[in-house]
Amino acid sequence: MGPGPNTGLCAADQGKIFRMPAPLSLTDRQRRHLRGLAHTLKPVVRLGNAGMTEPVAQETARALEDHELIKVKAPGGDRHARDVLFAELSRRTGSMLVHRIGNVAVLYRPRRDLPKIVIPDE
Repeated sequence: MGPGPNTGLCAADQGKIFRMPAPLSLTDRQRRHLRGLAHTLKPVVRLGNAGMTEPVAQETARALEDHELIKVKAPGGDRHARDVLFAELSRRTGSMLVHRIGNVAVLYRPRRDLPKIVIPDE
């Protein structure tokens, strides 16, 4: 089956969010390493005023599959609402919330087949 329209997912995967068992937690050293790698990245997903929608979750999952480490930008406003939004996005995509500053979060999810990013063990 080929990719579906504009999503990069095959037709069988349309409407599904990829869930991968992620490590339960990252050590401080691993978080610092990932934050350093993410420093130069630009946000690849921008959340709109509609907040968390299924297409946003699908696009984030696709971006994580392509890049493993991404930045996500949310609209300004209530800090608590942004934290809830980032936590929900992380949960729905099976990724880890590495870091959040203001309205930008860094998400990490290793690739299924061949991870590009090697994080330190401890």
